[in-house]
Amino acid sequence: MPLLEAVGLSKDYEGVAVLRGVTVAIERGDALALIGPTGSGKSTLIRLLDLLLTPTAGRIKFDGNDVTHDGKGRLEARRRMSYVQQKPVIFSMNVYDSVACGLKWRHEKRDSIKRRVEDALELVEMSNYRARNAKTLSGGETQRVAIARALVTEPEILYLDEPTANLDPVSTSKVEQVIHDVIRERELAVVMATHDMVQGQQLATRIGVILGGELMQIGSPGDIFNSPRSQKVAEFVGIDNMLPGRVVEQEDSLLTVDIGNGHIQAVCDHSELSSEVYVLIRPEDITFSLSRSMTSARNMLQGTITRLTAMGPLIRLEIDCGFPLLGLVTRSSASELGLEVSKEVCASFKVTATHVIKRLV
Repeated sequence: MPLLEAVGLSKDYEGVAVLRGVTVAIERGDALALIGPTGSGKSTLIRLLDLLLTPTAGRIKFDGNDVTHDGKGRLEARRRMSYVQQKPVIFSMNVYDSVACGLKWRHEKRDSIKRRVEDALELVEMSNYRARNAKTLSGGETQRVAIARALVTEPEILYLDEPTANLDPVSTSKVEQVIHDVIRERELAVVMATHDMVQGQQLATRIGVILGGELMQIGSPGDIFNSPRSQKVAEFVGIDNMLPGRVVEQEDSLLTVDIGNGHIQAVCDHSELSSEVYVLIRPEDITFSLSRSMTSARNMLQGTITRLTAMGPLIRLEIDCGFPLLGLVTRSSASELGLEVSKEVCASFKVTATHVIKRLV
């Protein structure tokens, strides 16, 4: 049984739907990142799951009990959750007392408060700041204290709303390390809203994509970034190569797709498909050579290099194959092949490196 289960959640503000029909289950020990652009509904969903808002439609179960409209049940459930806002409230007191305040409000014993506050401060690497006035902390330090304050009550679910928004890279890295340590060391579920897709991949075991108030897809980072289920998700997660085509032959999950000036053999692992499709190919899965005889891959496209861009140890290739195709090679491979603008190359990729989705027409 999931620790928390939301079914068909919708939320309207002044007659405008900001969230529609979201169903999601959160297991104990889960690490779920909700990704999506600003205004997509991530924060609203977080506040609904944390029982700070009441849904316009749908229901929420916590530990098997329906708490959607049960005032006492919601209060009891909320005592087993913690929520860190994008801009945490800062109390005018020292860091130790700021972290301890939740326990004091719950009338915990002094020895228990001391132990739990010290443990939380150590986890977020803020033990040396215990006597500092919380108002004097930097943005990253403030966020770490807020996480410590959320952890001292020993919640079963920790919600984080854009935990590194507006932080500099160094502070972001430190906060991400804290979140990673919390997920690894604490037996609790973590649900995080973020617009940073890399952050979601690094920290979460599952990712949910929210676009326009709808939960479009939920799955492992590999599922989301390598096998998006729809055109909208593929566009959002930045699939560089989306080749439009038409299915002309299908045998089980193996498709032959006409892309206009050739055919590609591709795989499809789901049934909701029409003849109008996109073939998705990640740039790093394409191999480049100077002739067709140098590869055994089933799929081959020929084109002319139009641009080369250095990206650290890699070179990004833009190829004109009658349509634009993007690829990545190492600097050493680019040098060995003598790659340069206007040179003709062969781009090859395996059938297993492709993914097919329905094309909106």
